Amino acid sequence: MGQPVRDYLLTLCVTAAVTYLLTGPVRKFAIAVGAMPAIRARDVHREPTPRLGGIAMFGGLCAGLIVAAHLYNLDWVFKLSNEPRALLSGAALIWLIGVLDDKFEIDALIKLGGQMIAAAVMVIQGLTILWLPIPGVGTVALTQWQGTLLTVALVVITINAVNFVDGLDGLAAGMVCIASAAFFLYTYRLWYGHMIEAAAPATLFTAILMGMCLGFLPHNMHPARIFMGDSGSMLIGLVLAAGAISVTGQVDPDTMKLFAGSEREATHAMLPVFIPLLLPLTIIAIPAADLLLAIVRRTWNGQSPFAADRGHLHHRLLEIGHSHSRSVLIMYFWSALIAFGAVGYSVHSASLWIVLVIMGLSALGLVLLLMPRFTPHAPYWAERFVPPRYRRHRGRGTMPEAARSSADGAQQRPLDTQMGREEHEGQERTPVVVGVSGVNGATAIGPRSRFSDRDRADSRR
Repeated sequence: MGQPVRDYLLTLCVTAAVTYLLTGPVRKFAIAVGAMPAIRARDVHREPTPRLGGIAMFGGLCAGLIVAAHLYNLDWVFKLSNEPRALLSGAALIWLIGVLDDKFEIDALIKLGGQMIAAAVMVIQGLTILWLPIPGVGTVALTQWQGTLLTVALVVITINAVNFVDGLDGLAAGMVCIASAAFFLYTYRLWYGHMIEAAAPATLFTAILMGMCLGFLPHNMHPARIFMGDSGSMLIGLVLAAGAISVTGQVDPDTMKLFAGSEREATHAMLPVFIPLLLPLTIIAIPAADLLLAIVRRTWNGQSPFAADRGHLHHRLLEIGHSHSRSVLIMYFWSALIAFGAVGYSVHSASLWIVLVIMGLSALGLVLLLMPRFTPHAPYWAERFVPPRYRRHRGRGTMPEAARSSADGAQQRPLDTQMGREEHEGQERTPVVVGVSGVNGATAIGPRSRFSDRDRADSRR
């Protein structure tokens, strides 16, 4: 069992390394071709930032599949199943549509049609839902049309949910990475715990998806130097949906043989086991709810459901006072709670402590939401390992009292051009890293912006 784990880790590391190494050149390419749109009303960054990060992520996907196809413990997945090829075909199509959208801003209906075609391409090659385990009813076999429609619907919903949540630096990649980690634990348990070979493709997909997100995150964390764009968000949404479709529609419930009795009784008793089969949907419960609320909100206001606005959950977190990084961490927290809570409940459904832990963490999450102005400080021995905003000491000595009060006041009122320098005398500035052609990463709207426009302009000189 140890050897397959090493193969998965090798595939994950290769995918992450290729994605990470390609992102730098892709950023320069995006700037050269002008894939750096102007600031829109709904954006939270203040400076144009290049997109097309999905190019690097697609390169990581291809590298991961190539490496896995040459590993002894994983090559049989490509020989016995056509699902990896189906995933690559659908991913290539959705990636191409995303690249065109990042550069030319194509119409939303055209993107929706492309998403449906990409899902249909995967269905034609065998990546489809064949049956559904329904508690109290049993395993329901789907007709070809039913399976196709359900597969296309799942792919489109997942892609758009991930695309909607891609509004803050590192948010979409981090949430999908959390989803992949939880889903990997579940599918790996199905494969090696219950010896269900049909779960092998989904296990491979989630490992590669984790590598894609981990390789891109260092470039995308706040302040982001590059955005994944639609070419990246739609791509990782499709890979996440492919894993769910593979394990949900291909795994026969009777192969687990966990319970005796009739098929209906077995399926009803195995309800906790089948909860993670819908794990990608529970993982994206937050962005899916955001998607639903956005459609209702825009329709209620007489707007098109595809019209962009600043009413998403991450926008609201910024409005109530959370910083950019804190908003992202809060979204990470809730995604991890839902994902790993579902996996934990599926493994030990009879354990009361699972429910108690989930309730306790939920209460902790609510407390964090109610404390938007709280800024934690790291211990003295750990200050060199954390960002400057979490340090008690900044620079060579303790921050002067006047500078500290000035910094606190800067969080409550915007700085004007003339008063900015006087208020920040004695406070050591954090150097601003200048990118190619003077392009910086995104900056948050809210208390994180502490310097005046003239100070920021002087820091680039």
